[in-house]
Amino acid sequence: MNELKNKKILLLDLDGTVYQDLEAVFGQVSKLMTKYISEKLKIDLKKAKELQTNYFYKYNTSLNGLMIHHNIPPKEFLNYVHDIDLSFMKKDKVLREELEKSDMKKLIFTNGSTNHAKNVLSHLGIDDLFEGIFDISDAEYTPKPEPKAFDLMVKKFGINPKETIYVEDIAKNLSIGKERGCSTVWLKNNEQWGKMESDKDYIDHKIENLSLFLKEIRLLKSN
Repeated sequence: MNELKNKKILLLDLDGTVYQDLEAVFGQVSKLMTKYISEKLKIDLKKAKELQTNYFYKYNTSLNGLMIHHNIPPKEFLNYVHDIDLSFMKKDKVLREELEKSDMKKLIFTNGSTNHAKNVLSHLGIDDLFEGIFDISDAEYTPKPEPKAFDLMVKKFGINPKETIYVEDIAKNLSIGKERGCSTVWLKNNEQWGKMESDKDYIDHKIENLSLFLKEIRLLKSN
């Protein structure tokens, strides 16, 4: 942990990282994806779900596979699947307090859309604490953990990976961050996709609670 006290940038994934009730959000997104694929490709819901899952595992996002094989317009897709109800989501006062107290520059790096990120951050009550969002369109629809996505993010934000703490719930997405010089942090979870490769040496730290982790860093910096 000691090497984290001099870091200047906090780079956070969005879904499953700034909040952890992934099913409540992505359950909705996933159903809309299935419906969209079914209607757009004129196939039944079962086949649409199979295609959605296969593309996700093969191409890191379902959208990436749909663009490659079916020329799906990405903005239309993202607007459709992120039209979800987040009224259940409560403001995270503990996380807000730790983000406010942190002296690091705070950034979001997501495979989703900026609108979705703003919606989530707003419902959590922390949207005003981030200096930037890098979304899938900024990455030219190349998903994490592709080097292109990471390098475009670094270019957009003008950050030095060696000064950066990068936190993800999907372990394998951290591989390129470590390669580029970040201190990498995996937020533990039992999602099949999330914990894949979580035993790899490109993960520097494993945590169970983001707010507590930020508090530990803050206390380190104050010593």
